[in-house]
Amino acid sequence: MKEGSLEVNRFLKINLEKKYILFGILGLFLLITIFSSFTTVRSGEVGLKVRFGKIVDTSLSEGVNFKIPYIEKIVRVNIRVQKSELTVESSTKDLQLVNTTIAVNYRVDGKKASNLYKTVGNEYEEIILQPAIKESIKSAIAQYNAEEITTNRTAVSESCLKAIQSKVEKYGVIIEDFNLTDFSFSEEYTKAIEEKQVAEQNLEKAKLEAETKITKAKGESDANALLEKTLTKEILTEKFIEKWNGELPDTYAGDDVMGIFNLK
Repeated sequence: MKEGSLEVNRFLKINLEKKYILFGILGLFLLITIFSSFTTVRSGEVGLKVRFGKIVDTSLSEGVNFKIPYIEKIVRVNIRVQKSELTVESSTKDLQLVNTTIAVNYRVDGKKASNLYKTVGNEYEEIILQPAIKESIKSAIAQYNAEEITTNRTAVSESCLKAIQSKVEKYGVIIEDFNLTDFSFSEEYTKAIEEKQVAEQNLEKAKLEAETKITKAKGESDANALLEKTLTKEILTEKFIEKWNGELPDTYAGDDVMGIFNLK
């Protein structure tokens, strides 16, 4: 009788433990379900409610939003200004290789966020923006010679910007700012440019020195011409008399004494 009672107690204890475990599992599932029923849309984001892969609501406001757990999800699309930087290798019109570093500030148009998500999902920078930048840079750079790229930086930048905008605006991506931050050419071309600059500097220096010499020579020539005009025979004779000590020379030249001094 005693053994039977122990068996009954053991059976009841096991059943009670199973109930506790079951209630614990149900409670945990309920908590998870409750918490998964809400999603927060932060400031600077647009919320899209998706049910079985289909967008059913595109007007979710900032804050906490309800969704049916396990059936719906809320996708958050960033509409703040974002920055993308990359370096693109391309060829100029005269077939010089150039690495162009670009910085682009962009944002997603909130009104077109649902269409963007339908088209490419949330990886729009890798799928749309960066390929558009690379293609536009290569196309724009190919229109200029290497020297024109460095001297017409603004024109090159504007060509790139227009090309990028035309490719991404249909998806709802807006370019806020665009900068060509750096150009770097091949080592051989860079060396050739440096040598050309040194040669041009030396040429300018030689020209300046030549012009200085010409100016100096012209000045001396003008001074001599002016001196020749002002030094008449009478002035020379007067100067001679002023410096003469009153002694006659040992050598007699007849009536042509002034000829000795080349004063005629």
